[in-house]
Amino acid sequence: MFDGLREKLRSVREVFGTSIQAASTPPAAEGQGAGAGAAPRTGPGLAERVKILVTDGELVLTEKQIQAPLQELEMVLLENDVALPVTDEILRRVKEDLVGKHRSIGQDPGVVILAALRDAILRVLGEGFDLPGYIRARDRPVKILFTGVNGTGKTTTVAKVGHYLKKLGFSVVIASGDTFRAGALEQIGTHAERLGIKIIQHKAGGDPSAVLFDAVEYAGAHKMDVVLADSAGRFHNRVNLMNQLEKMKRVMKPDLVVYVDEAVAGNDAVVRAEEFEKLVGTDAVILTKADMDMRGGAAISVAHTVGKPIMFLGTGQGYDDLMPFTPDLVVEELLGGAL
Repeated sequence: MFDGLREKLRSVREVFGTSIQAASTPPAAEGQGAGAGAAPRTGPGLAERVKILVTDGELVLTEKQIQAPLQELEMVLLENDVALPVTDEILRRVKEDLVGKHRSIGQDPGVVILAALRDAILRVLGEGFDLPGYIRARDRPVKILFTGVNGTGKTTTVAKVGHYLKKLGFSVVIASGDTFRAGALEQIGTHAERLGIKIIQHKAGGDPSAVLFDAVEYAGAHKMDVVLADSAGRFHNRVNLMNQLEKMKRVMKPDLVVYVDEAVAGNDAVVRAEEFEKLVGTDAVILTKADMDMRGGAAISVAHTVGKPIMFLGTGQGYDDLMPFTPDLVVEELLGGAL
């Protein structure tokens, strides 16, 4: 994942490292090395570009010294679909961590940069979402409604989450709430059969709210742990479909509303997640196709921008290709080989 961004961050490391190394070397005295009568040096030399304070073997970086690498970092983040507010926040935190702090002159620049970037990205990624812990702490059944736009892998994601929870010992029932898309009932039914998970379905074209109601009733009567409710894909500007989703929420009364989109959609995923949060509410996000995402912008941006945690990353087509979103692991993926 995120191979493109990781490679770009290598170049940022070099720019930062050059600036820090330059700041570690006191500039030559004015006119040093010039012949007799030579005029003092002028132009954008080291003395003009770098102003340092060195005390007892320590270096204090100024904002001017890291201006160029910060600009390079900004371009790298924006070009890799990191949302502008998130880019600004990362830059602010990196600058705050580097400027005015005492550093050993002999300290490896790579270590300095890595620590600053790691801390900045961890802060914007948030805490993630511990779904098993959440379920264990709630009254049963825990009701989860999955929303999202067409074609993002939402139905398959519902099956993956069911498989994940079943492996952990939870009893699961799936509500087939996508009653309109051609083949949707067959698709989710096939998944449920393969996984050995109970599914509640009605006829094609039926009221999806009725399906969700029956699934919740079934789960309660059979003392099941979790209801996973699929829904038809829809765009936020389709008023009738969004109103239908509101009805599904009123009937089901979900404990969690989970928005599903593709990591490869980049900023589009961030914008759509914001719109769904405003219109119907969102408690957590799942990003599919993270294994195909070279840029990583959505994974970095969505939690901070929407203000909701990422729950899982989809990393392939198999049922086991679902990775709980752990900020430390994502940062390692981004920075482990880059710096």
